[in-house]
Amino acid sequence: MEKYLDLLNKILANNIVKSAIVIIASLIIYKIISSMLIKSENKRNLRKIGQKDKTYIRLIRNFMKYAFFIIVLFIILQINGIDVSSMIAGVGVLSIIIGFIVQDAFKDIIRGIDIISDNYFSVGDVVKYGEIEGKVLMVGLKTTKVQDVRTSNVVSIANRNIEQVEVISKDLYINIPMPYEVKIDKAEQAIKEILEEISKDERIEEYIYKGVNKFADSNIDYLICVKCNPIEKLPVRRDILRTILIVLNKNKIEIPYQQIDIHAK
Repeated sequence: MEKYLDLLNKILANNIVKSAIVIIASLIIYKIISSMLIKSENKRNLRKIGQKDKTYIRLIRNFMKYAFFIIVLFIILQINGIDVSSMIAGVGVLSIIIGFIVQDAFKDIIRGIDIISDNYFSVGDVVKYGEIEGKVLMVGLKTTKVQDVRTSNVVSIANRNIEQVEVISKDLYINIPMPYEVKIDKAEQAIKEILEEISKDERIEEYIYKGVNKFADSNIDYLICVKCNPIEKLPVRRDILRTILIVLNKNKIEIPYQQIDIHAK
């Protein structure tokens, strides 16, 4: 029995074995905590709390991944005879050099924290970045993942570019062009019919007639505004334009277009 105990002690005294035990134990702990966070994210009552809380949980998971890696690395170095405390104390000059190398990564991490704390946007919001409009799928420490509403492609945006990201509102403005020959009473009656048809669409939360918006070259623009989920704006807009065509045709109102009059002497 003593032989087995001595053998076990020798095995446990081996730095490689100790390092392996630390890695395995750390992975188990990480998996347990990560699964707990995932379960919390999937709970039904989390939806009632709001999308911001989902973003917080995903950010914590990202931060935890990096923190675990650094802590485990320091423990393994200490086990293998490397004085971590003195290494940290002497890392000042090295950290400056590394700082210049990875400054963009640090900017991404700082901005990732700013996105959450200052509520720039949350998971589920629709944002615009350059020519891309999409739904925010994930806010990480370094990047934000957005799914393009037009192509369904997933795009990764570096968090340091947050100033270039716009949050899309629910408001959708549409001009209804009508000829100058159509009296305003008839025009607004047609707009009332258009709004009545629009109100039947369950995707539309609110709608309002804003009034005369512009005196164009060959028409008057009447403006309406509807509120809908930003992710639904494109299909909602297409359906509203179709409704406008149907109602104007029904009221025998032609959609104006630019014409050139030539007068011959």
